[in-house]
Amino acid sequence: MRQSQFFAPTLREVPADADTKSHQLLLRGGYIKQNAAGIYSYLPLAKRVLMKIEQIVREEMDYAGAVELLMPTLAPAEIWQESGRWYSYGAELMRVKDRHQRDFVIGPTHEEIITDLIRNDLNSYKKLPLNVYQIQTKFRDEKRPRFGLLRGREFIMKDAYSFHANQESLDETYQKMYTAYSNIFTRLGLNFRAVIADSGAMGGKDTHEFMALSEIGEDIIVYSTESGYAANIEMAPCPDIYEKTGKSLDQMQKVATPEQKTIEAVSAFLHVPVQQCFKSMLYQVDGKFVVALVRGDHEVNDIKLKNFFGASVVELADESQAVQIFSANFGSLGPVGLQEKEVEIVADYAVAAIENGCCGANEDGFHFINVNMGRDYQVHHIADIRLIQEGDPSPDGKGVVAFARGIEIGHIFKLGTRYSEAMNARFLDENGKQQPIIMGCYGIGVSRLISAIIEEYHDEKGIIWPKSVAPYRLHMIVVNMKDSVQRELAEALYQKAQALNIEVLYDDRSERAGVKFADADLFGIPYRIIVGKGSINGEVEFKTRTGEVSEICLVDEVLNRCL
Repeated sequence: MRQSQFFAPTLREVPADADTKSHQLLLRGGYIKQNAAGIYSYLPLAKRVLMKIEQIVREEMDYAGAVELLMPTLAPAEIWQESGRWYSYGAELMRVKDRHQRDFVIGPTHEEIITDLIRNDLNSYKKLPLNVYQIQTKFRDEKRPRFGLLRGREFIMKDAYSFHANQESLDETYQKMYTAYSNIFTRLGLNFRAVIADSGAMGGKDTHEFMALSEIGEDIIVYSTESGYAANIEMAPCPDIYEKTGKSLDQMQKVATPEQKTIEAVSAFLHVPVQQCFKSMLYQVDGKFVVALVRGDHEVNDIKLKNFFGASVVELADESQAVQIFSANFGSLGPVGLQEKEVEIVADYAVAAIENGCCGANEDGFHFINVNMGRDYQVHHIADIRLIQEGDPSPDGKGVVAFARGIEIGHIFKLGTRYSEAMNARFLDENGKQQPIIMGCYGIGVSRLISAIIEEYHDEKGIIWPKSVAPYRLHMIVVNMKDSVQRELAEALYQKAQALNIEVLYDDRSERAGVKFADADLFGIPYRIIVGKGSINGEVEFKTRTGEVSEICLVDEVLNRCL
C-alpha cells in the first residue's frame, strides 16, 4: 500500500483526554478517531490489526469445533423480558423503540437471541452438542467510558454459545474453549493468566476470566506465591476459621466518640486495635435490607454478598436509609439492638472470632466497647463476605496471596440451564423425556485486545506490534522522493515485496525524512527498509522496530530478512 494513498492522520501532541499509553498511541498513530464518548472509528491501520486478531480467533474457534454465524444487533424486548434480564441487567442496557413503539435491545451480548434461535430446532439429544460463535459489534451504555478501546460503549466482541445434553458434554467443550483461548492469547504474544471469576449478569456458576497482566488493569488478580492458584479478587475465598484468644468477656459499655466517624479514627481515639473493631454496612439485597459485618481492617465483598443470598441486585444503602434502620448516621452504626428490626444480619467469619470488640452504638457520637457476638447481639448468618487481602493464606493452602492488575480480555462461563429454563429451550433425552438444554458461553473482547497488546508492546516512540497482528510486516521509507535513483529502487523493491506476498506499507510521500521516521515509530510495523543515499550503490538500510541501529544490506538480499 502506498502511504500517499493511505489514511492515517498522525498527531505530534499527546491528546489531553487520553490517560493510558494505548489510548494515546492509537490516537497519535492515526489508528482510531473518537466520534463520541466511548465510540470510535477504526481507521485503516486499526482495521488491519482487527482483521489479524479476528483471523487468529477464527482459526482457534474452528479448531475447537465451533461454527461461525452472525446474529442481529437488535433484539426484541420480549426475549429479554422472558429471560428476566430486561429488568435486572441495569442501566448499561441500551433500549430503543421502533416506529411502531415496539421495544428493542441493542445487544450487549446474545444469550437471549441464540436461545430463541435454537430452541425449536435442537429438540433431540441426537442434535447435541452444538457450538456456534460470531464476531460482532456490541453496545453497553457505560457510565464512565474511558481508556479508549478498553472501556467503550461500542466494541467488537467474539461471543460463542454451546448446547449440551449433559454436564459431561459441557465440561468437555468448556475445556476445549479454555485451551482455544489460551492458544489465542499466546499467539497474540500476551502475558496473561486465567483466573477464577464471577459470572455477573450472565448467570451460571463455573467461570474463568482471562487477564492480560497490566499496571493499568481495572481488575485485581489474586495469585499464590507458591502455586498456580489465581482468581479475580471478587472470587478468592478467605479463611473460615479464626482462633479466639479465650480471654474473659468484659461488660459491654457505651462510650462517647465525638466526631470520630471512621474505624481508624475510632480505633485511635479509644486505643483499640483496628482488628478488634468491626463495621456495620447496610445493603439492599434484591430490595431487602441486609447488614453486613466485617472486621475493621477488612472490606465487604459485594459479589460474595450477592452470591451468598443468590441475589440479582446488591446496592449499598444511602444514609437516610441507615437512619431509618439504625436511628443513627454513618460512622455510628452497629448490630446491637437490631433483633427487632426487619433486617437480616450476616457476619464475616473474622467478626465471629472478635472478643470484647468495638462497634457503633446506633447513636451519633457513641460506640460500644467489649461487644461480643451471641451475648450482646445476634446474627442470622456467618459467612465469607470479605475481600481477600495481600498476605492472607492462599485458598489452595500453598503460600500466601499477592496481587497483580489485569485487563479482562476473555471470559468463559458454564451457564447451565439459566436461559434454557427461563426461555423453555428443551430437548428429548434418550428416554423420551423433556430436559432443559445445558449451555456454555464464551466471550473475547476483540477490539479491547488491540489496546491490551499495545499496553504490553510499546516504547516512548510508539507501538511495537508482534508480527502476528501487525498491520503490515514491512514499512519501506524513501528518504528523498525527488531523488530518481532512490525512487526507482524503492519502486522495484515494492513490486518485488508484493510478489513475495510481503505486506508492505510504502512511504512514498513528499515529506521530510524526520516526519516519515516519526510516523514509522508510531505505526510500530516490525520491519523497516530505508531507501536513502546508499541506493546508488545498490544498498539500503534494514532495521527492526526495536533495533537500535540500522544494518546496511544489498537490495537483492534485504527482502529475505522480512520473510
